[in-house]
Amino acid sequence: MTDAEHIPEPATDPTRSGEATPAPPTGDGTRAVRAGLPEPAKYEPTLPGPVFAAHFHLPGEPTGPYTYGRDENPTWTHLERAIGELELPAEAGGLQGAGETGPAPVETLVFASGMAAISAVLFSQLRAGDAVVLPDDGYQALPLVREQLTAYGIEVRTAPTGGDAQLDALDGARLLWIETPSNPGLDVCDVRRLADAAHARGALVAVDNTLATPLGQRPLELGADFSVASGTKQLTGHGDLLLGYVACRDAGLTAAVRRWRKIVGAVPGPMEAWLAHRSLATLQLRVDRQNANALALAEALRERPEVTGLRYPGLPDDPSYKVARRQMRRFGCVVSFELPSRARAERFLAALRLVDDATSFGGVRSTAERRGRWGGDAVAEGFIRFSAGAEDAEDLVADVLRALDETAH
Repeated sequence: MTDAEHIPEPATDPTRSGEATPAPPTGDGTRAVRAGLPEPAKYEPTLPGPVFAAHFHLPGEPTGPYTYGRDENPTWTHLERAIGELELPAEAGGLQGAGETGPAPVETLVFASGMAAISAVLFSQLRAGDAVVLPDDGYQALPLVREQLTAYGIEVRTAPTGGDAQLDALDGARLLWIETPSNPGLDVCDVRRLADAAHARGALVAVDNTLATPLGQRPLELGADFSVASGTKQLTGHGDLLLGYVACRDAGLTAAVRRWRKIVGAVPGPMEAWLAHRSLATLQLRVDRQNANALALAEALRERPEVTGLRYPGLPDDPSYKVARRQMRRFGCVVSFELPSRARAERFLAALRLVDDATSFGGVRSTAERRGRWGGDAVAEGFIRFSAGAEDAEDLVADVLRALDETAH
C-alpha cells in the first residue's frame, strides 16, 4: 500500500456555521493552496505582502487587533490562520471561504523557531512542583530543556517513544510531551492511546509534529491539546528560514502560550512569516514527492547488506508501521539507517553528489548527515539520518547506491 492509497477522502460538514449548503470537498492540495488567504479584493494581491511595522497608528483606546509589533502583525495573522486550517480536517471547517473573516477553527501562534514554540508550551504550562513526561529519544535539544525545567523545580520523567512506554510515567504528571515519529530514530507511538490515558490522569498532552507535518498527522484530531512544530523543516521546505508554531483549540491554554510569547518576545519577522505562508501553497506537492522518494530509498536500502537498523514508518516490515498506518496519512521524508563504522559513513556522505551533507531535514534538496557528530543522540557512530528531497526518485536512489558501492572498501 502506498502513502496515497490510504489517505482518506475529506468529508463535508453541512452544519458549518454560515453555510446554507455543504461546502465542496477539498483535498490536501486545494487546502494548502488556499489556506489563510484573505477575502479577494479588487487590485489587491492574493497573498498580501509582508507588513513591516514595530508600531501602528493607535489613537484613543487600544481596542483594535494591531497595536505593537511584538504582539501581533497582519502577516502573522494570515499564516496563523493558514496553519490552523491545515491542522484540522476539512470536515471540521478547515478551509475558510471567501468573505469569512472569523477565526480559524484552530488558534495558532507562530514563533521565531521551533524551539521557541516548544519552550512556550512547556514554560507556560509548568510550575515548580509539577511533573512532565518527555521522550528520552526525542529532538537533540530536549536534554537542554530538561536541565532548565529541573532548575525551575519541575520533575522531569523520561521514557522511550516506542511501545507507548510513556504510559508508565503518567501518574501525577501535569504534561505529557510526545514526539512521533521520533527524531532521529523514527519510532512511533499511539497518540490517541497516550492522550486518552494522560487526560484520564489529569495531564495535558503536547505533540511535536515536526516530522509528520499537518498533512501527515493531525495531533489535535487524535486527542492532543497542543500541536507543536518547527516550521523550519518540511512545512516550509526550502531550508531558508527559521519558524515555529503552536496550535491549540482551548482558548485558555492558547492565552497562556500567547502571554509567554509576549514576555519572551520570540516572534518571527514579517518576511519569514510571509515566506512561510507562500511556501504552504506547494506543501502537498512537496510532501507527496518527498515521501515517495523516502519510500523508494528505504526499499532500495533494504537490499543492501552493509545497511543495518533501517527505519522508515512507511515500510510494511518497520516496527512502527502498524501504528503509523493507523494514525498517519503520510509517513514523512526521513529515513534512518546505520553503516558499519564512522569512517564508512563519512566516506559515503562525501561520495554523494545529489545530497547535501547538512543538518535539519524536510527541504526540497536531499540532505544527510552522520547524526553522531553532534553528540546528544543515542545513536551509533555510523548512524545516518537521510532527508529525501524532491529530486527524481531514480536519480536519488542511483546516487545513494553508487556512493555505497564506491565506499565499500
